[in-house]
Amino acid sequence: MSVRDDVAARIPGGDAGLIVAVLLVTYAAYVLAGVGLGFSLRGQLNTIATLTFFIGVFAMLSLALNLHWGYTGLFNIGIVGFMAVGIYVMALVSKPLYEAGGAAQVGGLGLPIVVGMVAGMAAAALLGLIVALPALRLRADYLAIVTIAMSEIVRFSFLSGNFQQFQLFGRRVGFGGGSGLILDYTDPIEALLSVVGLWDVYLGFVGAFEPLFTNPKPVVDGLVYGVLLLAAVAAYYWLLKRTGESPFGRVLKAIREDEDVANSLGKNTNRFKIKAFMLGCALMGLAGVLWFMRSGAVTPNTFRPRITFFVWIALIIGGAGSNTGSVLGGAVFAALLYQGPRTLKNLVDTLLPGANAPSGFGPAVAPLLSKLAPAPLFFYPLDSIRQPQLLFMGVVLIWLMHNRPEGLLGHRKETAAGIPLTAQRAHDGPATTDGGAARDGGGGDDE
Repeated sequence: MSVRDDVAARIPGGDAGLIVAVLLVTYAAYVLAGVGLGFSLRGQLNTIATLTFFIGVFAMLSLALNLHWGYTGLFNIGIVGFMAVGIYVMALVSKPLYEAGGAAQVGGLGLPIVVGMVAGMAAAALLGLIVALPALRLRADYLAIVTIAMSEIVRFSFLSGNFQQFQLFGRRVGFGGGSGLILDYTDPIEALLSVVGLWDVYLGFVGAFEPLFTNPKPVVDGLVYGVLLLAAVAAYYWLLKRTGESPFGRVLKAIREDEDVANSLGKNTNRFKIKAFMLGCALMGLAGVLWFMRSGAVTPNTFRPRITFFVWIALIIGGAGSNTGSVLGGAVFAALLYQGPRTLKNLVDTLLPGANAPSGFGPAVAPLLSKLAPAPLFFYPLDSIRQPQLLFMGVVLIWLMHNRPEGLLGHRKETAAGIPLTAQRAHDGPATTDGGAARDGGGGDDE
């Protein structure tokens, strides 16, 4: 049993307990950072809401990618394209009908948001089918080439003036072109809670926070939406766990290990790969909807390959082939690499208010060379955190690939066997290997 396995085995609740423990530690660290920054209650809650949001979306996308790469060995680097299709089709379906003189340059079909979400998922799955049909018949890296090309084609298509506005079912609709698309439908939280008759109850719940701070609704909305995202992560997790345990899932894992063997057993591997690819693309489309549906507007240039790069880092951190690892990878990436540098910058600015960053790289390096003073070089990248953030991500990725290529929990990669191959026999003594039930800590999902 490895050290990581031993730690996981000591946490009550198995994999679920491990995920909850990591989230609690993460939230505690951010609360302490908020105390250092002097945040009010409102500031602390906003920080938690933002952190929860990014944990949710990156965990969902990491799980969807795990279905492609971890389960089936499909190298998809066009994730952002499926996200874009999901939110744009959802907007097309659910935006209000066009009205002359309105704020929105184009309208939609005016259908309920739930219908729009389903339509976005279906469109992403259909795009996945179109991509998969020619690419999956080939081996090697052809799918990767096709998917990244597809993502750029999708982005440039939404940028095109030809799709800025057009007629659909006699309605003036469109994708807004380079100027973006205004998402002027009913707020998703209101729309979803109204469907189940809980909107008035929710407003009463929001009103209970008015004695604590003024205008509590934006804060409560952010927290509630974060909780809904975590619920969506749990649903993703359950779906992929059931998929992996089914005969369909075992065939996918067999394809990942050796497609020729799966073919020799009479399985139509192309059909299985297409189904898995479409399901993963649908989940990516839904993740795109949930990420951007409350943003108020969306532009095509938001969907650059950088987001795909982020999702791959999250999956690598957690370990491909492990659903639990995918969730943990998304959480660690969101907290440490995505939001962490911004929080660090704010902490430094608060604790050292008199420290001014140099205006350029030369003034930052000169004191180090002449006076051995490292402070200017330290403050210089913090002043513009974006580029150092990407550099730090790259360094972490290189370190992981060199020292932990299996990721945090990649050693628990799911096998194609219906039962644990390393299961302990009744007459055997205590297990001394990394396999079997002893390794899982009583509830692992990744066997």
